Amino acid sequence: MKTADLVDAHGEEVHFCDLPFVKLGKKKSFSGPIMTVKCFEDNALLKAELQKPGEGRVMVVDGGASSRVALLGDQIAMILRDNGWAGIVINGAVRDSAEINEMVVAVFCLSVTPKKSVKDGAGKAGGPVHFGGVAFTPDLYLYADADGVLVSARDLR
Repeated sequence: MKTADLVDAHGEEVHFCDLPFVKLGKKKSFSGPIMTVKCFEDNALLKAELQKPGEGRVMVVDGGASSRVALLGDQIAMILRDNGWAGIVINGAVRDSAEINEMVVAVFCLSVTPKKSVKDGAGKAGGPVHFGGVAFTPDLYLYADADGVLVSARDLR
């Protein structure tokens, strides 16, 4: 489903995340129920959540828009792929972008950086996160493609 078509068909029922995402990976579009993680410059909780079965869900990460350190690299992107996650949207940075771009994954992020994050496990999983003018909660659905990221209260597939 194209996000432009969803906007045309569903208007005010879909909400557009107005951030300029960098899009990495060979999967050019993805959709599914949302799972959330909120963490700042620490990816241990994100990695732990991605090790759980994705079951076609989309991981949405509020990394506080930090571009200083990466919350995801090629190793965690492989976990995302291997555990059945539809894709990931990160309000923050990633690293290993050339390798991730060659994988059959969908990664939307704000920026890239070579620096890795700390691994203290700080953060929260499963709660609401807010960025780009949108509230993301685990009871909503996300749709993403080259045109952007949309959120809906119901499954539009």
